[in-house]
Parts: sequence; C-alpha cells; structure tokens
Amino acid sequence: MNSSEIRQTFLDFFESKQHKIESSAAMVIKDDPTLMFTNAGMNQFKDVFLGNSPIKYKRITNSQKCLRVSGKHNDLEEVGHDTYHHTMFEMLGNWSFGDYFKKEAIDWAWELLVDVLKLPTDRLYASVFEGSEEDKMERDNEAAGYWEKYLPVSHIINGNKKDNFWEMGDVGPCGPCSEIHIDLRSEDERKLIDGRDLINMDHPQVVEIWNLVFMQFNRKADGSLEALPHQHVDTGMGFERLCMAIQNKQSNYDTDVFQPIIQTIAKMCGKTYGENEEVDIALRVIADHIRTISFAITDGQLPSNNKAGYVIRRILRRAVRYGYTFLDLKDPFMYRLVEVLIEVMGKHFPELIKQQGLIEKVVKEEENSFLRTLANGIKLLDQIIEKTKADDFKVVQGKVAFELYDTYGFPLDLTELILKENNLVVNRREFNEAMEAQKNRSRSATAMETGDWIEILKDDKEEFVGYDYLSTDVKITRYRKMNIKGKDLFQLVFNITPFYGESGGQVGDTGYIEANGEKISIVDTKKETGLIIHITDELPSDPTLTFKAVVNAEKRQLIANNHTATHLLHAALREVLGDHVEQKGSLVNPDHLRFDFAHFQKLTEEEIAKVEEIVNRKIRENATCEIKNGIPMQEAVDLGAMALFGEKYGDLVRVVKLNESVELCGGTHVKATGQIGLFKLTSEGAISAGVRRIEAITADKAEKYINDKLNTLKEIERTFKSNQNLLKNIEALISENSEMKKGLEAFQKDQLKLVKNALKSEISETKGVNFISKKMNVKSAADIKDIAFSLKAEVENLVFIAGADLGGKANLTIIFSDNLVKEYDLNAGAIVREAAKEIKGGGGGQAFFASAGGKDPQGIDAAISTAKKMILHKIEG
Repeated sequence: MNSSEIRQTFLDFFESKQHKIESSAAMVIKDDPTLMFTNAGMNQFKDVFLGNSPIKYKRITNSQKCLRVSGKHNDLEEVGHDTYHHTMFEMLGNWSFGDYFKKEAIDWAWELLVDVLKLPTDRLYASVFEGSEEDKMERDNEAAGYWEKYLPVSHIINGNKKDNFWEMGDVGPCGPCSEIHIDLRSEDERKLIDGRDLINMDHPQVVEIWNLVFMQFNRKADGSLEALPHQHVDTGMGFERLCMAIQNKQSNYDTDVFQPIIQTIAKMCGKTYGENEEVDIALRVIADHIRTISFAITDGQLPSNNKAGYVIRRILRRAVRYGYTFLDLKDPFMYRLVEVLIEVMGKHFPELIKQQGLIEKVVKEEENSFLRTLANGIKLLDQIIEKTKADDFKVVQGKVAFELYDTYGFPLDLTELILKENNLVVNRREFNEAMEAQKNRSRSATAMETGDWIEILKDDKEEFVGYDYLSTDVKITRYRKMNIKGKDLFQLVFNITPFYGESGGQVGDTGYIEANGEKISIVDTKKETGLIIHITDELPSDPTLTFKAVVNAEKRQLIANNHTATHLLHAALREVLGDHVEQKGSLVNPDHLRFDFAHFQKLTEEEIAKVEEIVNRKIRENATCEIKNGIPMQEAVDLGAMALFGEKYGDLVRVVKLNESVELCGGTHVKATGQIGLFKLTSEGAISAGVRRIEAITADKAEKYINDKLNTLKEIERTFKSNQNLLKNIEALISENSEMKKGLEAFQKDQLKLVKNALKSEISETKGVNFISKKMNVKSAADIKDIAFSLKAEVENLVFIAGADLGGKANLTIIFSDNLVKEYDLNAGAIVREAAKEIKGGGGGQAFFASAGGKDPQGIDAAISTAKKMILHKIEG
C-alpha cells in the first residue's frame, strides 16, 4: 500500500465504526495561550476534554498535522539524525467522547493493524501502565486483560508513568495509556535480543506506532487527580511510522512519504542517498523541514522574528544551512521542492495546491535573506579567527559565538565547523551560559502561573449575547487566580456574557461588572479552550452575587467600525488587484486596523487611491450589514463566503454580508456602513515575500488625520505667505537648496585637497617607507577615508595613520600601500584593533585599510603612537 492508501484505509475503517471524519485543524494554534503549535491530535478537542464545550459527536477520526519543535515536546535535534523523528508529522487518531472506552479501543486497534493492514502479530507488543504509588494508582489490569485476548503475556509490558501515563500538561485531563510497538528488525537480529527488551530504548527499528490514551482524570494545580465527568479515548498513531511498518522499510525516510522529496534534493546537489552519513542526514533534514515550512505558511504562519513565526524561520534556516554546509547548495533551493511535496501530499491536503505560489515566493525570499546572513556571518567569523590567531589563542569566547548566533542567526554548529578547519574551538560552556541566560530572560518576560478553577455555579452552558446586548445580568460560574510577571490577576467565567473574547484579529472587550455598589473593571477578555475568560485586577468580595455586566460601548463601536472596514477593504483590494488577494492576518482595535493580504508587488499610488475611493463609496452607500448566524457551512459557501486557510470552521458558521463582500466572521460589526464615517489608508508595505500589509483608520481618527494634514498645509502656506502656486514655490526652494549643497560640497572638497597637500609636506621617511601620522581636525570619518585613499594613490610606499575627535568620539584610521602589506606582512585590521585600546574602542578592516572608533578622544595621540610603533617594529625587523 502506498501512503495515500494507508491514510485512507485508516479513515475508512473508523468511519465504518460510526466515527465522523474531521478535517485537520491548523498546525498553528490561535486561541490557546499554553500552546504555540498543534503538537498532538487531541489539541483541537481540548475544550471537549475539559468540559468547556458540548460533545457534538461521540466518535471522531482524522489525520491531524502536528508540529513538535518547542516546549515539552521538542524533537528538532533528533530530526534527520535518526530515522523516525520529525518536526511536522501526521497523527492518525480516533476519539470517543464519553462513549466507548478501553475494550473497544483495543479491539479495534488490533482489528485494523492485523486483520486489515496485515501486520505480523509476532512483531507486535503492547505496554500498559504499571501504576504509581505517588498517585495511589494500581496497574492498569483492565487494559492488560483486553490485550491478553490477542497477545502472549510476554508481549505485554509494564510501562512507567513517563511512558504510560499521558498528561496534556502540568494540569488538565490525563490518564493511563497503552502503547503499541512493532519490531521491524531482521529475523537474525530478533533471535539475538528479544524485542521486549528494546521497547522504549530508542532503537530505530523497535518503535511505538500507536498510543491509546484513556482519559479519565484531571490533574489539578496541587498535583492531585480527580475523576473527569466523562471517560474518553484519545488515540494517536504516527502515520510516517505506520507507513514504514506496512511498506517493510527500516526508516520513515525510506517510505514514499519522503523518498520523492529526498531524491529530488539528491538530484539537485549531485549526491546519492545512502552513500555518506553526513549527506544522508542533510537530505533527511531538508525533506522533513520543507514539509513543516510549507504547511505552516499554508496555515497562515509566515516566518518572522517572534513567537511562532520565529520557530518557522529557524526551521527554514536550519534546512538551508544543512544544504549549504553538506550539499554545497549555495543558492536558493528549498522553494523548488514545493512542487514535489504537492505531488506527494496535495491530494489529501488541497490547500497546498491552492497556496503553492505563495509558499514558493515566501520560501525563496527567506532563503535569499538567510544566505546573505550566512555570507555576513562568515565575514565576521573570518575577523574573529584572524584576531584569535593574532592573539595566539586556540579558543573563541562563547559569548562571541553566541552573538553570531543571536544577532546574525549564525548556527553554532556551522561556527564550530569553520573553526575546526582553522584548528580552533568555541568555549561551549560560555556559549551555553549565554544561551541559558537568554532563555531565562524570555521565560521571565512571559512567566505566567495559574491556579485551579474554583467552581461556584454548575452551568454547562456559557452563552455569548454580545452581538445583541452590551449589558446584561450575569453570574460567575468559576474563577481562578493567575500571576503574570509578578502581578496577580483573576480570570472569571460567566454563565452569560456580552463581552467579546479576543479572536479573529479583533481585540477583546473591556468594561465592568457591578453588584451592591462594588464595581470591578474588566481589563481584557480572551478566548481559551472554548471559554470566554474575563480578566480583572481584583476579585469581587462576594463572587456568588448576580452582577450587572457592562461593555465599554464607545470602544466597542470603534472596534466595530474598524472590523467592518476590513471587510470592505478586502473586497476593494480584490476588485482593484484581482481575485488572488486573500487575507493573511488582521488586527482590529479601537485605534486602527491592520490587514495582511497575499499580493506580490507594491501598490501604486493610483491603486491605493482607487481602493480608498471604493471603500469610502461603500461607506456612503450606508449598506446594511446582513448577518446570518448558525447556517450550514455549505450554504455559506453557496452564498460566496471565503474560508480562510489556517482557520477551522464548525458545521454551522456565521456569515457577514455587505453587498458584494461575503465573509465567514465571528466578530462584531456596525449595523450599516455609514456608521464608519470615513476610511483613510495610512500605510502599505511588504511584511514578507508575497504578503503585504495595509494599516488604516476610520471615523474620528480618520477625520483628525486629514485635518492635521490640512493644518500642516496651511502652515506651509503661511510660511510662503502665499497659497498661489504653492507646489512651484516648494520645488524652487528644493532646487535652490540643492544648488547650495553642491556648492558647499565643492568647497569642502577643495578644503580636503588643501589638508591632503599639507599632510604630504609632513612626510617622514624610514627605510624607504613614507610615514604620515597626524591628529586631524575634520568633520567626519568619511573625510578621513577620502584623504587616506587620495594619499594612497599619490604617495608611494605609504603608511598613513590618522586620528580625529569627531563630536566627542575618537576615530583612528590606517592605510598602507599594497606593496608594503606583502613586503612586511602588515595587517591594518590587526594593528588598529590593538591601538584602539588606547581610545577605549575597537575596530577592524582589511590588511591595507582599517579604522576604529572609541569613546575616549584623550587617547588619540597614544593610539597613533602605538600603531606607529607596531608598524616600525615590522619594517625595522
């Protein structure tokens, strides 16, 4: 069976067991502050496990895109070096929400693996939870009993809490699990060592393929366990490992999931897979990483310098670096792999096909950028190597290597590889200390602790009424304390709420709740695992009261103005630029709106003007905002609504229609477009290859913006004492200024010639070498450089050393005639670095020309003297 057939067989099997097939959720998580990426198949059902959302389907199956590169689950360093870890992987899963439990989960797992997929029974093992004294739990004899129907007791293994007790995190749903392992070794190897002795021992051919998790507990903040209201089953099978087992391969990378990609890379670089371990690792890393990057971009996550975007950028750069170092791929190549990835996975994930152009453009631009970074890093590293050798050291400081990594994105392993070629090493201890210090800074910047929920009112339903009401009576159903960066806050959940929780780019509402004369401010509202969470600075003195909840109406109106304007903007962009325009992100707050969209070139002034004109025309039309709540997804599509990639929609959706604009949206909007008042686009630019960003303002903010511009224009008119031919007056002033600037530059050049000629009269000669060393009175480092190169062109056998006080900063410049560099082994870069110590600074450059800066102008004379002594020492031997 090929990989597509294996995936479909799994889904068909569980569909025959009355499971609903769900599509994969996005790999990048947007409404869960505890997770950056989907790292397990159950993430999208977390709110169901927690009891925050109702159970819509008791049985579900799917293939979920997962990513494990950060946090508790981080497989990045193993990827490519072993045969079965990946960054992005597919998790085949089946779920029971309060329906079947251990018996059916085990029976069906066996039926699928053995009866349908024909895996050999003698190679299968199952592990069960051995129990825990700490948690007062006995061995999972129930699961073991079900396994004994199919496996000999010798193939049923006790597993510890680490391997056989699955937990969502430090707190939350958890339970014992039963792992299924397969032994893929040769018959000869199996005779030497029993497979059970290699379970969970990181053997590349004795691997876990399926984990059956029996969710039955909730881990509280104090570490104790309590029974969940319903028992659930959550299983996850590694698709790539299953393919390895069924296709009888020794590595995931030998299956048809990866081989077409690996062979394409091998062809690009002229290498053969399977001949050299370093080359093979590089090929595997790149084949793995192109999947991750492509799916992340498809799901709406572009490479960037923060959070999830930074993780994706790191993965892409890691792949480029492996190609650069081990496959001699010095030009962009990753983007050329998207086509073969689509051939392998596009049928099941059609979003890859739809987004192919965007993926390729983003990846190519990122590659070009990082290759420039690598080139700059190598130049810097060359200088570091030169200085280290000049100082007769063998070890490069760890903090220097960390700066290369942190500031320039230069990987440590590449630094070490280049240093090794120069018989140098990095102080790893110092590097690790610098890395740990950075991680600690990052942890403290985002540190958040939350306590257990304290339940006040048992209410399974939390209803949002904020589309229709800005105030209502509410009761607190639960609350908990949280601490962010040392500050205590409280999270409240209501039975009914008018507050909109931050989502879909729209910020959360603020306002207050009030009872018995006590008013508590709601400082923010978030959505988390199916709950709308209201954040306060203090807890009501009596949380059991009925409170009046009031949304800040003015702020809500401004947000609604901007949100509806983004819909009008999206439609206008598609009208002006074409149907390829698709939303790639947005931010809607009371002050402005931000809209990211797919487009491949800068908008012209005419296009911007046309977009503004269309949006403002739609505002003046005062079109009614038609909203359809809870309609079937297919009906929404028939109405023309666009589903955004990276978003997961339910069976019933909300549609916002404004004439030609039809979008799926859960945000708040104006009743009619006239309420927006005015739209003004304030900026347009690129945020990555193929994605541009528009920022705009509406209503009173737009009015103020235009009035400020008009006032500025009036001030200019007053300055010229005329409003006639104002543009011509400004152009004339610019022209006059330009002529004066040219005259000044000519005068300055003449002055520099005089300075240069004066310096030539001060030449002193030693052993045929013409020395000029002088503390100069000039205005800029550029002036010194001009003089230095002019002297070099006019004076033979020149050594020129110049110092200057440039506005309280010291400068030191050295230049040599080229023949002196070779004859006396002179190096201006090394000399200037040593001499710069006198001015409390540093610098560098080439062998014939270098400069340094420092903070102590008092040391200029000493710096010139030091440099001259070093040069004379070389010349006089």
